[in-house]
Amino acid sequence: MAVKSPGYRAVGVDAQLLYLRKPFNVIVFSGRTHPDALFIASLTRAAEVTIGILSSAAVSALVFPVRASTALMHGQRQRRSAILDLCADVLAGRCEHAAFQQRFARLAGSIAGFEAARTFASYEDPNLRMRSQRLARIDSEYAALCSRLHILGQQIERLDNTGAGALIAELRLSLQQAAGLVERLRDNPPETPDQQSTTALARLAASLTRGAQEAAPGSSLQPSASSIEAHTLREALRRLLESVLDFLAAGAVVAGGAVGTAQSQSPRVPAPPTRTSSYVVALTLVRNALTVGATGAFWLLTAWPSGGMAVIAAAIAAGLSSAAPRPEKLAMQIALGAAAAVALGYVYLGFVYPAITGFPLLCVVLAPIVAGSAFLASRPSTSGYGIGLCVFFVVLAGPDNMMAYAPDVFLNNGLAAVVALLIAVITATIVFPLQTPWVVTCIQRDLRREVAFAWETRLDGADARFRSRTHDLSSQLRVLLAPGSPRYDQAWHRLLATLELGQALLDLRGDIATLVPKGTSDRPRWLPGVEQGGRRVADLFERPDAPLAALAVCAANRALERVAEEAQKSGRGARQAALLKLSGDLCLMRSALLDPDAPFHCQTGNSA
Repeated sequence: MAVKSPGYRAVGVDAQLLYLRKPFNVIVFSGRTHPDALFIASLTRAAEVTIGILSSAAVSALVFPVRASTALMHGQRQRRSAILDLCADVLAGRCEHAAFQQRFARLAGSIAGFEAARTFASYEDPNLRMRSQRLARIDSEYAALCSRLHILGQQIERLDNTGAGALIAELRLSLQQAAGLVERLRDNPPETPDQQSTTALARLAASLTRGAQEAAPGSSLQPSASSIEAHTLREALRRLLESVLDFLAAGAVVAGGAVGTAQSQSPRVPAPPTRTSSYVVALTLVRNALTVGATGAFWLLTAWPSGGMAVIAAAIAAGLSSAAPRPEKLAMQIALGAAAAVALGYVYLGFVYPAITGFPLLCVVLAPIVAGSAFLASRPSTSGYGIGLCVFFVVLAGPDNMMAYAPDVFLNNGLAAVVALLIAVITATIVFPLQTPWVVTCIQRDLRREVAFAWETRLDGADARFRSRTHDLSSQLRVLLAPGSPRYDQAWHRLLATLELGQALLDLRGDIATLVPKGTSDRPRWLPGVEQGGRRVADLFERPDAPLAALAVCAANRALERVAEEAQKSGRGARQAALLKLSGDLCLMRSALLDPDAPFHCQTGNSA
């Protein structure tokens, strides 16, 4: 932590670098009445901010060397261990459904956070910046593994609940074998995975491919419900094991090792795009404009001498709360921190500053304020208090080369700052609250439309784009809702349904492109039925309700029958294998539609 010297109004804590824009706000408002001093003030403020940044960087690098890249890689290792541990428990049948949902929610919720941490850490470490795209691939493979794991877990749970446990028993040996291999791979370091276990897992996935082809609906004259369910279970297990191998390969590439799969030698992929709800952006813009505009209008109408300080405080509160999930809570914390800064500032101006001389004593008396505010700001639950205390103590009572002991001016400025912050609280709480039902409904509608995006977007890189956009929207939605509430649970189930069916549509489109290359004039007889099944799913997420879900299931069943007939007519070979893989896509899509936890089974036609 770097304390500031007299005359330097830059905050010397790297956690508060965002506040360094404040001096330039002062330039704008002071330059309005003294244009001749604007140039000198600009140079002075730039020098102050530069010294504050350099001091903070030096102290952070030499005294408290905490690196974001180190925390990122440590978090990745923890996440790798946790997801492989959950995979092993699900495969071995050691995880109850409720515990699985809780553990899965924690793991899936870290996807958007990891991507944000990766972007931040890439600015800090040049070595990490060179590997940034490979880290993006890790997050993409991790998201794919989460989707595959949930599909398998839900399939096993549904079969148990419908009395079809015999199908699970047929695969029990393969499940137990896969669980043991995953546990061994979990215990190995990422850079040196066990080649023997990796090879054994790949062989097991290949044997499941052969078993899935034998159990596929197309291998019999008429697909039965049991054959469809058996094929679905084998396909879900096989794709989960392939996702585990891809995830381990991506981790080994980043860590400097290699896994014996073709994926480990794949080129780096670009970071997937983010997806922010336009409704949240527009609402934040209007809320911030109203906060600053109302404060500025009051200043102009009343000619309040401290109106400039009020506008600065409103701008600070608007900027800092823009990206907060609960802006009204953060603004209230900042207001209370600012009130504490006013009280402490009065004590410092009236009693502390007049009693000290010299730079060492200044550092001693300022250290508790700066250290305490930094401590509070570093805790998520108290960050607003630390922000308000640190920023407004520096703004209102920071020492200067020529100290001006004017209690009336100080108290007026302090009152202006607190009142402006309270205006920001009122705006975020009453006028434009982010938690209002229509905002949540709009984000939910954007999330549902990602399924149509998966059906319509170009196939090149579609998997990574779909998962990134979906998890971004889901994280924005879930931070607006209270955990454990019915709306939070509904949002969570909607995310899972979107991920599973969106991934099923992407797999379906990829296999259709393999069987029917683009530009082919001869369309096979089974293709319209498969395309109709995909469109039914996309339409279901536009207007989610139980009748449309039933129509989507019927369309999937008809597509399965047509693909089964075509596979029966084809001789053994590459085309039949591709058709059976397409049949597996349809089986997984059908299973996700039949999931009793899916939100569209309990919605009306116009519900959000």
